[in-house]
Amino acid sequence: MLLALTLAALLASGPDTTVAVQKGQRLELGVHHGDVTVQTWSRSAVRVQLDADEDDARVRIDASGGTVSLGAVGRWGAPVQADFTITVPTWMALAINGVESDVKVDGVQAPIAVETVNGDVTVHGGDGVVTLHSVEGDVALTGARGRMDVQSVNSDVSVSDAQGDIAAQSVNGSVQLVGIQSQNVDASSVNGDITYRGTVQSGGRYHVTTHNGDIRFGMPEGAGAVVSVSTFQGDFESGFPVTLTKPNGRNFSFTVGGGGARVELESFQGTIRLERPGSGESPRHR
Repeated sequence: MLLALTLAALLASGPDTTVAVQKGQRLELGVHHGDVTVQTWSRSAVRVQLDADEDDARVRIDASGGTVSLGAVGRWGAPVQADFTITVPTWMALAINGVESDVKVDGVQAPIAVETVNGDVTVHGGDGVVTLHSVEGDVALTGARGRMDVQSVNSDVSVSDAQGDIAAQSVNGSVQLVGIQSQNVDASSVNGDITYRGTVQSGGRYHVTTHNGDIRFGMPEGAGAVVSVSTFQGDFESGFPVTLTKPNGRNFSFTVGGGGARVELESFQGTIRLERPGSGESPRHR
């Protein structure tokens, strides 16, 4: 009887509810219409605050097993529209799905997965596998560590101050990668520009491709790479002296420094710029 009462309390609590959690549990939330804000604290507990149109909206929590599942329900248990403000331990992994939802996460140092249709995704933090996808919104990730997969269909993607493998993709938006420490970068867009500012490490691979956009790739001082360039109707500019080793029409390659990394730059009809960060030297054209 006591167990049944406890479970009932977890399933239908008030609009401001706190429940204890154990390390290793993951938070899951699905929202059809409503924004989600996640912040952190030092307690081993999850606090959920609702901002709903219905006065009798309640938090639904199922904290069974390794998952803490959240929702918002009305008087008769039916789902209601609501904005969520959630406070979690820094170690808690997240899985958030939204339809008409902006999602903001700040301070979580654990795996994060966010998918939304019509909404922006903004994350500061993340450790492990970080997957952020939106169809109609911007996706911005800062300060992550691990393996990152960031995508938007019709808007911009940005990753900054991050360490680890990065796959960044947009169809109708730009891709900006700044302050990156990585040996494996794959950045692509169909109708957008791409910017890369980060390390070029020996043994690393950096693949940057766009169809109708420009590419700006920063080569750090002292870095070495074999650079392959492919363009059909675009131009190539370099802040470094370039000696072509394998010219073939609009496809060619050359070595910067002692080589060591592979840099592949492709744009069908945009300008590709290989830049020396902070250099005022005029680029050399081809």
